[in-house]
Amino acid sequence: MIKSDSRPLYLQVIDRIKQDIEEGRYEAGERLPSEFQLSKQLGVSRATLREALRMLEDESVVIRRHGVGTFINSKPLFSSGIEELFSVTDMIRRGKKQPGTNFLSSAVEEAEEEDSHRFHNEELKEILTIERVRTADDEPVVYCLDKIPKHLLPDYVSHEHQSIFDQLEKSGTTIAYAMTQIEPIGYHEDISEILQCDPETALLVLKQMHYDDNEQAVLYSINYFRADKFKFHVLRKRVF
Repeated sequence: MIKSDSRPLYLQVIDRIKQDIEEGRYEAGERLPSEFQLSKQLGVSRATLREALRMLEDESVVIRRHGVGTFINSKPLFSSGIEELFSVTDMIRRGKKQPGTNFLSSAVEEAEEEDSHRFHNEELKEILTIERVRTADDEPVVYCLDKIPKHLLPDYVSHEHQSIFDQLEKSGTTIAYAMTQIEPIGYHEDISEILQCDPETALLVLKQMHYDDNEQAVLYSINYFRADKFKFHVLRKRVF
């Protein structure tokens, strides 16, 4: 039971549940006891417990499924500052996992007007489009769709298990920075299935245009990250 101290009870409940998770009493994906059982175990009212669970859900510590129960959320395996530009391969390695690739398709297509506008190149002729699933220790975690002007990667080999960043650098193009748009989405009929997501697992979509040292657009990517595996954060400074 909760040992009373000077803090509000709901904060003590939050700390107790977090402690139980850290000590292995509850594992990722495990369902918590019912509100009646848990409030009785902790010696608090159901109203206090609900407030604690609401805050734990806001922190993504737990997931509440209507009509089913409250479950311990999986901790993200990979965390990165959004201001830091890493390839997916590097992000997986930094999470101490083995990166892998499941190739879905690659094709060279005639550049459309949208491509010419996106890459700021009216003379663009061909676009290389690559569709892959990136894995961490053989578990699918990111769906990647990349578009590259074909002349920048003339010798692309789909079966090479290396990052697009590395292949571009071998061809003489070094990525300096990227402009990124982030969109959280829920279940995606096709991609969530490819990534073997549960219906409750959200996705984080990063749409990025990458530029080289000469300010030239060289790679457009749309990456769907499993939100239960990846966490992005950003350092924000106050401007006076």
